[in-house]
Amino acid sequence: MPTFHRILLCYDGTREGQHALKDGACLAQELHAQVHVLSVLNHSAWMQGADITSSVSIEFITESARGLLDEGLQKLAARGLTATGHFAVGDPLDQIPLLANELNVDLIVVGHRHSSRLARWWGGRSDGLLLDRVSCSVLITMGPESVADSTVAGEATRPAEHL
Repeated sequence: MPTFHRILLCYDGTREGQHALKDGACLAQELHAQVHVLSVLNHSAWMQGADITSSVSIEFITESARGLLDEGLQKLAARGLTATGHFAVGDPLDQIPLLANELNVDLIVVGHRHSSRLARWWGGRSDGLLLDRVSCSVLITMGPESVADSTVAGEATRPAEHL
């Protein structure tokens, strides 16, 4: 297995982001790796809701997103990890590879959210995969099933684990 010296954890506060942060922290501790955390304010998602968010200042939205980064850094600190935080505005599929290349990371850790074909089609994702945009390894964390997935399967679920 390759040695990962520099790890980039992508954190957005979602359930999937929580799992990426947790799994990445465990790996970083085992490998004694340098840790970076990236939170991206996705401007395309924000712009789609522009009619709703027009009454909300961009400063408030930016501060909320920066608060997520601080939350992720605090969770890592509680585990005894020192991490460097990075904040970006834009499309995560652009911002993650940009920072990964700039920092010369060995591994990127991201969470994955299951979506239906209709959701993928509706979202219009034609911009390619993260894997096509980076030259390092990528760890995609899944976490436990979501409530919607287990409800369909008729199973009980457990809440997302936090750091």
